[in-house]
Amino acid sequence: MTGRPDAAPLTPALPPAWPERAAWGTAPSLRAWQTAAMEQYFSAHPRDFLAVATPGAGKTTFALSVAAELLGRRIVDRITVVAPTEHLKLQWAEAAARAGIPIDPTYSSGKGKTSQDYVGIAVTYAGVAVNPLAMRIRTENFKTLVILDEVHHAGDALSWGEGVREAFEPATRRLALTGTPFRSDVNPIPFVTYAPGADGVPRSVADYTYGYAHALADHVVRPVLFMAYSGEMQWRTRAGDEITARLGEPLTKDLTNQALRTALDPSGSWIPSVLAAADKRLSEVRRHVPDAGGLVIATDQDDARAYAKVLRQITGEAPTVVLSDEKLASKKITAFTESTDRWMVAVRMVSEGVDVPRLAVGVYATTTSTPLYFAQAIGRFVRARGRGETASVFLPSVPNLLGLATEMEVERDHVLGRRITDEDDIFAAEQDLLNQAQAGESASGDEMLVPFEALGSEARFDRVLFDGGEFGHAGEVQVGSEEEMDFLGIPGLLEPAQMRELLQQRQSDRAKKQKAAGPKQSEPDTVAEVSTHEQLAVLRRELNGLVAAWHHRTGQAHGITHAALRKECGGPPAAVASAEQLHERINRVREWAATRKSS
Repeated sequence: MTGRPDAAPLTPALPPAWPERAAWGTAPSLRAWQTAAMEQYFSAHPRDFLAVATPGAGKTTFALSVAAELLGRRIVDRITVVAPTEHLKLQWAEAAARAGIPIDPTYSSGKGKTSQDYVGIAVTYAGVAVNPLAMRIRTENFKTLVILDEVHHAGDALSWGEGVREAFEPATRRLALTGTPFRSDVNPIPFVTYAPGADGVPRSVADYTYGYAHALADHVVRPVLFMAYSGEMQWRTRAGDEITARLGEPLTKDLTNQALRTALDPSGSWIPSVLAAADKRLSEVRRHVPDAGGLVIATDQDDARAYAKVLRQITGEAPTVVLSDEKLASKKITAFTESTDRWMVAVRMVSEGVDVPRLAVGVYATTTSTPLYFAQAIGRFVRARGRGETASVFLPSVPNLLGLATEMEVERDHVLGRRITDEDDIFAAEQDLLNQAQAGESASGDEMLVPFEALGSEARFDRVLFDGGEFGHAGEVQVGSEEEMDFLGIPGLLEPAQMRELLQQRQSDRAKKQKAAGPKQSEPDTVAEVSTHEQLAVLRRELNGLVAAWHHRTGQAHGITHAALRKECGGPPAAVASAEQLHERINRVREWAATRKSS
């Protein structure tokens, strides 16, 4: 590095035209977190810098601000952007052009050169892995800033990580960006620092972090209203057995996955009912946000096309269908972004990085449920354009997804492994129980290979999750009922505090009406027949809700809380505990909450 760039005053990060041409509706001036991150970057002048910012917070604007400053100080003279997908290359090029930084999104290592009109290129991680040597030569020939967008993708495959490391090791500066720095594997991410935590386990270390909770408090992102739907599912196994189960009830791992696949089958009743409910919600939001749009995230292309047909029947409009292998996928997304059309259906194509700021309602209709993918998908709905906007996401009522929904505000790091040093360690016990459960519950190594035939499904409104709390009505709620509309009809513009107050009020009002109406006298026999099953289901749901609320307050993992309750109260796991045992655990959690509040 030549000269003394640290001695120069911090000049405006972007050319004068930038405020009027800010990418994707960002504010006329840099946001507070972007300014703070810029000041930290230029006070330290690091060669490697990892910025973790929640989806929708403005990582692109921050990165281009850094790039413009480094170019202006002549610390670098070329920019290389590495993105996960072809579409994101185009988005980066368009955003950079608005910032006065021309970038070539069509560059390939095969042609080697690009026009002198460009000061940078945009490539994909897969493209780098194909010919890392060519990228390394280019990096060596120029003083290069490498922007690694969603850098966790560099660990998707061993060859990708090795290619990125080989290609960009000579770079003058490397700026890594991610909204979801955690992964479900132990592949180290290139150019990311790992340091042991208190437990001795290596974790990724970010240079600057701006999490969802902070962004929500700053009104940079929207709060998310999760609408969970359960219902009865029926399917036939390969052995010819017909199984009926309720979505969301305690089931084995395989049965839960099969019930979820049955719910998402477009030939059943669950998907049409939930899509119709989501469209009602979208209509309510559009009363206040006229251009609000909806997105259905499907598992595969066949489901996407089938869901599109259902939406067309519901709305009378043909939704935009985006498939990842279509050449026109990027143009379709751009056209939808600039239109006022109601719905888009996609497979993975818009799960990460792709920004359609007007998306306000989503349907999570995919069997993919890893924390990484879930966070990326929900990130498509949280970009705020104005005060009071709230995102609404409809999802199946299965424990894994509900758990992820309640943990939206939890910040995660990439963990390379967990060291267990004592057999009494709570994690060792938890892992042992998990291994035993999986050994007894999983009939195959990969549940997607279990053949089955979906026979039918129905949807029931289950509950709303918002800000770590749960809201709903007692008993089953029919789709299309007045009880469901209590939540579907929530105004499209509300501040978080107003939203929570309204949810509590509607739940309270409905409970008062049900109490005033009294118990129905016409069906005592039916209630008697199913009272034990319903009672246990209600108690498990209440216990899980309290454990989720305890996690939201303390940060303690759900599994640790359940283990602690079993240790104090005794008894088997909640899935097979008696009503008395569940009552005792519920009361114990409430005692914890009261004690913590009073202290």
